[in-house]
Amino acid sequence: MSTTTTRGVARPASVKASPARPRRGLRGSSTFNFWLFTSPFLIGLTVFVYVPIGWSLWLSFFEARFTVTPSKFVGFDNYWQMLQDSKFTGSLVTFTVFAVFIVPATWALSLGLALLVNRLRFMKAFFRSVFFLPTACSYVAAALIWKMSMFSGVRFGLMNTILGWFGVENIAWLANPDPPWYWLVIVTLRLWLQAGFYMILFLAALQNIPPELYEAAAIDGAKPGWQTFRYITLPQLRATSTAVILLLVIAAYQAFDEFFNLLAKTTWGRPPLVELYYTALGESQDYGEGSAGAVILTLLILIVTLAQGKFLGFGRGDDK
Repeated sequence: MSTTTTRGVARPASVKASPARPRRGLRGSSTFNFWLFTSPFLIGLTVFVYVPIGWSLWLSFFEARFTVTPSKFVGFDNYWQMLQDSKFTGSLVTFTVFAVFIVPATWALSLGLALLVNRLRFMKAFFRSVFFLPTACSYVAAALIWKMSMFSGVRFGLMNTILGWFGVENIAWLANPDPPWYWLVIVTLRLWLQAGFYMILFLAALQNIPPELYEAAAIDGAKPGWQTFRYITLPQLRATSTAVILLLVIAAYQAFDEFFNLLAKTTWGRPPLVELYYTALGESQDYGEGSAGAVILTLLILIVTLAQGKFLGFGRGDDK
């Protein structure tokens, strides 16, 4: 190797660095790796989600009885028939009222649990897990527990046993629509199953609030409690609250498992999805009208979601 001298000091000659070789194989192409890992998910999403949605939209414009193959183009007749069906429209109205009650109740309960768990000084992980565990429970299993153990119409049911201690007669919780005691069963079941999940969302948002805000509020004379919650905590939870409310509204209109298992084949208290189930898979097996009803329900959820997002300011910056 040749050397050069500078003021009598020998130094090695600079060696020109060779250009780096392009990496080959599975790691050589980021595009290939992207499609390699995402293609199974995309294939499953296309086959099990996008294709059924597109086929349902296509069937809604055809007469399709006892078959999923369209036979006769009927235009918007299926939509008109579903909008004239009192059972389907009644279920839409009923579950709009149901959403008005269940959404604020779940929001308040989950936020309250998050505030309590966040203030704990010990065993915080334990209580967080206890409140979150019902989320992992199957809706079908929970519905059967509520129906056969908690709110059984006989005297052996837990609620009737407690009421019997105070001299109250047994109540047929799920067998009589007047008075509609079945709503108490369904609402308590929904609260038990959902509150833990949304509590975790609020808890994560509470932990992201800078403590300097509370210190500044204390210096300014804000009293701990309601004033701090109203002027600091609640505004900081605006984005999370909006997301939680939107998710709760969508979940309310998509209710199926607990209603189907609690109310069985009763003609009252059916959610829209149960009505569509009996329309498409009942005696008539009218897949055309069932598909049209599914599209109507989707549009209703979309309209309500967009209206709520607009009202609650979803997507707006903090400075607006």
